[in-house]
Amino acid sequence: MKFLKKLINSEYRELCRFEEIAKKIVALDEEYSNLSDEELKNKTVEFKKELEDGADLDSLIVPAFATVREAAYRVIGEKAYFVQILGGLAIHFGNIAEMKTGEGKTLTETMPTYLNALTGKGVHIVTVNEFLAKRDSEWMGNIYRFLGLTVGLNLRTLSPKEKKEAYLCDVLYSTNNEIGFDYLRDNMVVRIEDKVQRPLNFFYSLTVIPALYISLVNIAYSYPSLIPPSFHTSVSLFLLIIALILLSIHPSS
Repeated sequence: MKFLKKLINSEYRELCRFEEIAKKIVALDEEYSNLSDEELKNKTVEFKKELEDGADLDSLIVPAFATVREAAYRVIGEKAYFVQILGGLAIHFGNIAEMKTGEGKTLTETMPTYLNALTGKGVHIVTVNEFLAKRDSEWMGNIYRFLGLTVGLNLRTLSPKEKKEAYLCDVLYSTNNEIGFDYLRDNMVVRIEDKVQRPLNFFYSLTVIPALYISLVNIAYSYPSLIPPSFHTSVSLFLLIIALILLSIHPSS
């Protein structure tokens, strides 16, 4: 029966794949818990060296997730549960991971964030307001700092120079509005060196389902200002359809 479900249901097939990876991550728990702080911190250096030598990022999923999972326990006293590891894997592979209030979205994001930040190209964590962005940059940010990564916070009150410094960090916390307006401002500067953003590498929205609908609808209506005219209709319509589908699935959210 499970074989047929895997064959027919692509989402179930993906979930089964994530579960196998998650089991390997959990299996490293005892080994990584016995590492000293310095040995654990040095994992970041080792991973970056492997990437420089040509290793594929996905080949580091298991040890990198295990590293940040143990680091989180030492820094904030919380260790990701199996279901949170699954959520982290879903995010890394470009899926929408739905988690209810209290299920640990904030801790879940540390795993894909750390992994993708190892490339040095930056990770943007987007949330709905500056209070959450500031809170998470301090709370979860200490985990990344423990592992040798830099953490930035993008606020509307920052100067262009301060924003540029924030965007150059390994991990950036921001609101969707501020990233959108920074993009618009960057396209109006006279000198290219005055731009604050760098090329996007890996980013995701850390939000609850109702806010996700709002974000998608806002993006759909904002896109005409952000993309070439030839794509306006198709992209906006696509995002609006996604928002409506999600709303129909969770009408009571």
